[in-house]
Amino acid sequence: MSDSIWGYQPTAGHIAGTDLTGYKVEATDGSIGKVDKHSDDVDSAYLVVDTGVWIFGKHVLLPAGTVTRVDQDDRKIYIDLTKDQIKDSPEFDKDKHTGDAGYHEQVSGYYQSHRRI
Repeated sequence: MSDSIWGYQPTAGHIAGTDLTGYKVEATDGSIGKVDKHSDDVDSAYLVVDTGVWIFGKHVLLPAGTVTRVDQDDRKIYIDLTKDQIKDSPEFDKDKHTGDAGYHEQVSGYYQSHRRI
């Protein structure tokens, strides 16, 4: 297991360079939305998930370390979090997510406290 929440787990099956935009995202207890944007950058890989009407159009930033599996055939990504954990997560801030170490620390702290893998 990787120590970094900002890197894909080796067992997740993600192939760097694969465009994940539009993939459905599945929490441990059901569907939460689809990938709006993503990055494979080393030590800062993430997914931005559009939760749609489920939580009123909120976008959330999910570190790649929360991904347990990528299913290329079904275009689905499985996350090791519940819907409520994602609903309660810090909202994606497009102005802070690149270059703001404090924002990344806030997001990291939230997801590290809920990490099971």
